[in-house]
Amino acid sequence: MDEAEVTKQVSPEMEQVATQRARIRAKAARWDLDVGVFFFAILTIVIILSFQGIEVEVVAPVAMFGLAVGWLIGWKKGKQAYRLFYDEELLKLEQELRKTVKGAVEETIEEKVQKALRERWR
Repeated sequence: MDEAEVTKQVSPEMEQVATQRARIRAKAARWDLDVGVFFFAILTIVIILSFQGIEVEVVAPVAMFGLAVGWLIGWKKGKQAYRLFYDEELLKLEQELRKTVKGAVEETIEEKVQKALRERWR
């Protein structure tokens, strides 16, 4: 099999597996240390404002804004990670398929050589 046939075989199943693996990895990478520190800073600001006697009408929008921005940052990072991980997973699956195809071809050649040697010695 040449590379064109390998690429044709990759399509539906391989893309689905790559999508699933990339989605799992991206969900794990979405909430990294930067987002955690940002949420901690928002929490600290809300606590300080509460202890300073600032009214809830001011503290609540600050907290909501901080949570929204944190969610957007996490969503953006997850989307970027998904693209990266999807490409990696698809490449890995293509390489695995090529190894499998190459191994099958090598085995058949090896089997042919062994068969020819057996017939020769008879």
